[in-house]
Amino acid sequence: MAKTIYVLNGPNLNMLGTREPETYGHATLADVEKLCADTAARFGLNADCRRSNSEGELVDFIHEAHAKKAAGIVINAGAYSHTSIALHDALVAVQIPAVEVHISNVYAREEFRHHSFTAKAAFASLCGFGIDGYRLAINGLAAKIGAKAKS
Repeated sequence: MAKTIYVLNGPNLNMLGTREPETYGHATLADVEKLCADTAARFGLNADCRRSNSEGELVDFIHEAHAKKAAGIVINAGAYSHTSIALHDALVAVQIPAVEVHISNVYAREEFRHHSFTAKAAFASLCGFGIDGYRLAINGLAAKIGAKAKS
């Protein structure tokens, strides 16, 4: 059975493709999920993609990842990255290797986006690569957990 990584997306990411395309591009959440599934499969991993506008539900997904012994977490907590101590604490509590992803370059945007609680709980953080950041995150996560690309 393939090892599972959780790919967690937060508030407003269901609006990808139509929301501020000059910032987030034209790819949809379905495109992100396909990219994640295809990239994970290259390493014999399964991407369990979840999305919620609710901070508490995202915390529950992190706890579930721990209970189900997930191999890793890729998280784009959206605006919660900059506000949620609860997501930070959940990621620290479960001790699962995590990578934070942001589609846009948060450091080229508003000052309030320059701080991330979730980044402090992750072993790596990527921003500004568009949805390709998810592919890069899964590649890095695979390397961290020792998963090798399949031929």
